[in-house]
Amino acid sequence: MPTTPATEAVVLAAADLDSLFEALRGRGYRIVGPTARDGAIVLDELGGPGDLPAGWTDEQAPGSYRLARRDDAAVFGYAVGPHSWKQELLPPRVRLWQARRDDGGLTIEEEEPPSQPTAFVGVKPCELAAIAIQDRVFLGGRFQDRDYAARRAGVFLVAVDCGDPSDLCFCAALGSGPGATEGFDLALTELLDGEHRFLARAGSPAGEAVLAELPARPAAAADLARRADIVAGAAQEMAGRFEADGIHALLTGNLDSPHWDVVAERCLSCGNCTLVCPTCFCTHVEDTSALDGSSAERTRVWDTCFSLRYAEMHGGNTRPATRSRYRQWLTHKLATWQDQFGTPGCVGCGRCIAWCPVGIDIREEVRSFRAEEDQHAHA
Repeated sequence: MPTTPATEAVVLAAADLDSLFEALRGRGYRIVGPTARDGAIVLDELGGPGDLPAGWTDEQAPGSYRLARRDDAAVFGYAVGPHSWKQELLPPRVRLWQARRDDGGLTIEEEEPPSQPTAFVGVKPCELAAIAIQDRVFLGGRFQDRDYAARRAGVFLVAVDCGDPSDLCFCAALGSGPGATEGFDLALTELLDGEHRFLARAGSPAGEAVLAELPARPAAAADLARRADIVAGAAQEMAGRFEADGIHALLTGNLDSPHWDVVAERCLSCGNCTLVCPTCFCTHVEDTSALDGSSAERTRVWDTCFSLRYAEMHGGNTRPATRSRYRQWLTHKLATWQDQFGTPGCVGCGRCIAWCPVGIDIREEVRSFRAEEDQHAHA
């Protein structure tokens, strides 16, 4: 197999994409990536490039998501589906420990995370940013989450530049896309003009080692220019969809705005937005035990700040109304997250808009607050 120096951008023919899968499998990776199933682009374990969603794209609008056929064979020609990589790093349900009574004693065992490393194939730039955000939450503080750290340590990231943002995407306004710039082992750009091919770049020593094994050729200036055009075109397509400047002051300065009541009249408090969000990390634990007292276990499960019980504590509930729960979510996501972690908690993927049953669009809600402020300023 011919090799190309991994320090340079190279071009891989679409027909040779299986060589990437072979290189990853040869290193013992379990490969997870996008596939078309159940009317959506979902993440699942992949057997090979044939499982990728070739020829499919997604059409999204507030409260709407549909798959549609493309007129080409692009395998990454979609925006984002309902699944995010959060499900691999922070699973919806994971047992933390179990206890058993043995011979009059008590044995407590912590749950061991999976030992097989995982390769994430097809990570969009907004999702790279989301993983980096969760890394700060679970790994960047004084204490690290043991299960998250173990799962994250074994990940090989294959990013894909986004050339097909949906109508709901606004990553460019938050600096989280549409081009992959950091946080990956390998980055691909799917090029469809003329020969169907991929421009590949390494972002780590592990990525360089894999790239050196692929049957690739050096990238030409035209290939690099085409990537630049794709990224710039996607950014231009998203221009004007969201204004991030001053958003912290905007939201924290309008905590008593009557507009929160307007949103609350529509919001179902279902939690869909938090479940599909790639950065939301709220969880709670469930303790269960056998009726005879012989065993017990603790399980961590996803939770949502839209749940009435999530804000319950001794003395009452701090957010009993939908108004206060939606306000908590939006202000934390776009404003006070910055106080905690130094960045917004939103990456502009648009999932919360598509998968909201009533089509609440956070971009429009922010515009409403800006309009309210402008009205007061000119009153």
